[in-house]
Amino acid sequence: QVQLVESGGGLVQAGGSLRLSCAASGIIFSIYRMGWYRQAPGKQRELVALITSGGVTNYADSVRGRFTISRDNAKSTVYLQMSSLKPEDTAVYYCNAFSTLPTADYWGKGTLVTVSS
Repeated sequence: QVQLVESGGGLVQAGGSLRLSCAASGIIFSIYRMGWYRQAPGKQRELVALITSGGVTNYADSVRGRFTISRDNAKSTVYLQMSSLKPEDTAVYYCNAFSTLPTADYWGKGTLVTVSS
């Protein structure tokens, strides 16, 4: 059974930092592209950051320079270090595991990040 479990969300003041974690089980973690997405109230889910199996990263323009995605294959965990947080970063943050071989696309249940002004 595949599980992606996010943690680390919470309430933080603008300008503060948080680190999100996503622990994966039931998959060969190292072959998956891992990603963080977010969904703010009343908005569609959007990409925040991706990291490939080879460690190549990609970021949404809105978070580039403030957020850092990383992975620890030995721990089957992906992280999102968020700094200089803004109220507009408030959202539920979801972890995603994606692979083309085998074809697979898994999601966690999300963790809420609230940034107060």
